Amino acid sequence: FFTKKGTFPNTHISASQAMKDRGITCATSQEREVREYVNPIEEMLKSDNL
Repeated sequence: FFTKKGTFPNTHISASQAMKDRGITCATSQEREVREYVNPIEEMLKSDNL
């Protein structure tokens, strides 16, 4: 559990190379991606160029 340097190891999912290779991310990152995604159809419907 402890390392020789006297610090706790970083166990966050995004810090693991094996998880990155499998495409696994943490829930916080996934939520942020969903909130930042702009649906092109909704954007087109909002525009005045119909």
